[in-house]
Amino acid sequence: MDNAKTKSPWTYLSIVFLTALFCCVLWGSASPAIKIAYELFRIPADDTASRLMLAGARFVLAGVMTIAFGSALAKKLLIPKPESIKSIAVLALFQTIGQYFFFFMSLAHTSGVRGSIINASGNFLAPLFAIFIFRLEKPSVKKLLGCLVGFIGIILFLGGGAALTEGTMTLQGEGAMLMAALFYAASGCSIKIFSKSENPVVLSGYQFALGGAVLLLIGLITGGSLHFYSVGCVWNLLYMGFISAGAYTLWGVLLKYNPVSRVSVFGFINPIMGVLLSALFLGEQTEAFSVVSAVSLFLVSAGIIIVNRKNN
Repeated sequence: MDNAKTKSPWTYLSIVFLTALFCCVLWGSASPAIKIAYELFRIPADDTASRLMLAGARFVLAGVMTIAFGSALAKKLLIPKPESIKSIAVLALFQTIGQYFFFFMSLAHTSGVRGSIINASGNFLAPLFAIFIFRLEKPSVKKLLGCLVGFIGIILFLGGGAALTEGTMTLQGEGAMLMAALFYAASGCSIKIFSKSENPVVLSGYQFALGGAVLLLIGLITGGSLHFYSVGCVWNLLYMGFISAGAYTLWGVLLKYNPVSRVSVFGFINPIMGVLLSALFLGEQTEAFSVVSAVSLFLVSAGIIIVNRKNN
C-alpha cells in the first residue's frame, strides 16, 4: 500500500510544485477578482447587503463545484455522515460566514495589495491558535520564530508602505482583513480536528454551500440585490466560485499523497501572487513594487517557509 502511494504522480516534486503554484495563483487572484466584481456588479463601498449576496452566491457555487470535483475524483457522490452535520455548521460559521463577511467588507475599503499581505497573517495566527488555544500542537522554536518573522513583515508594511501609498488605515479596511485572518486561523484548526472523522473535501464543499446560503439569505433580507449587467458578471462569479473549489480540491489531493509540511511550505507563494496579480489587474504597481512592500512580502514569505519547514 505504501509502495503504491509513493508511485502516485501526485508525489513527484514537479507535480507537487506546479499544482501548489496553481492553487496559490487561484487564491492570490481572489482579491483582484472581488474588487473587479464590485465594479461589474456596480456595488458601492457602503452597500454591505449586496456584498453579502455576492459573497453568498460565490460560495454556494464553490460548494457545488467542490462536491462535484471531489465526487469525480472519488468516483462516487460525496455525502457527509449524519454526525458530520454539526462539524459542517461550525466550519461554515468560521471559514465562510465569519471569514468572508470581513474579507468582502475589507476589499471595499482597501487595496488588493494591502489585503493580500495583511490576509497572510492567518498563516501565523493559525499555528498560534493550534498551540495556545486548541492545544493541537506543542510549541516549537521554529514555528514561533516563523510567526515572529511574518508578523514583523506585516507590521512593517502597515507602518510604512501602506501609509505612504494609500492613506491611513481603517477598521473597515485593514481591521476587517485582520478579523478575516482570525476566522481563517480558527477554521484551519477546526478542519484539523473534524477531518479526523470526515473527508476534508466533504467538509469544505458542504460548509461552502451552507455558509454561502446563509450569507446570501442575510444579504437578501437586509435589502441587498445582485444585478447581472453583462456576461462579464456571470464569468466573474463562476471564476470566483472556481477559486475556492479548484484550489481546495487540488490542495486536498496533494495533502492526501504527501506529508503536510511538503505541501504547506509552498503557501509562501500565496501572498506573492496576491500582490503581483493586484498590481497587474488593479493597477496597484506603486504600492506593490515599493521597497517597503517588497521587504514586507519577503519577511512574510520567509515566515511561512519557516513555520512549515519540516524538521530535520
